[in-house]
Parts: sequence; C-alpha cells; structure tokens
Amino acid sequence: MTYPDEWTQKEFLLQKKKLEKEGVDVVLVDTILSPIDKAETVTYNPFALKEYKNGSVFVFYCDTGKASLNRLKEYKAKFPEYICISLKGGRGYWRTNMMVLDEENNSRI
Repeated sequence: MTYPDEWTQKEFLLQKKKLEKEGVDVVLVDTILSPIDKAETVTYNPFALKEYKNGSVFVFYCDTGKASLNRLKEYKAKFPEYICISLKGGRGYWRTNMMVLDEENNSRI
C-alpha cells in the first residue's frame, strides 16, 4: 500500500481502525508538547518511537499541520523502517468529538 504525505482527521481515524485490525500500529505523534484532548498521543521521542515494530505508521502533528508537513522528509529519513505521515490541519483542525462509522455494521468507531 502506498501512503500519502498527509491524512485528515477522518482519514486518520478510518485508517487507524483498518490497519490495527491488520496488526499495524498507528501512532499519533505530538511534536509540540500539546496533547490533543480525547486522542491517544505520544510525545515525539526518536528513541521511544524506534521501540515500535517496523512498518508502524507515525502520524506527526503540530498546531497547523504546516511544520509537520515541512519536516516530513526529515522524519522519513530518521525513521526509514516506518511509515511517516503528517496530520493535515494539525491540532487546530482536530475535532474532539468526531466519530466515523464502521461501514460493515454501522457502528461508531
């Protein structure tokens, strides 16, 4: 599977659910020391991130999504055995109560 450079919040939520069913870790990485309410995040720490299994997906975010997108090439070079993606719109566009439906059984994810 090829991955884009950016995911919206909706794409993140859908892909996280799908990939985790396949055994792939999808991690929302806080690069600004400002966790997102109601979202499981980890603080950017290269040593800790390398503890995840190869092939894990790291979704980096900042306040607006611009800095994390600009640094994406750097992240990809630092973590070549992982998938690196930027969260489009960053923390500022995150909707804390957003939910997506599981299309298979019309339940909330």
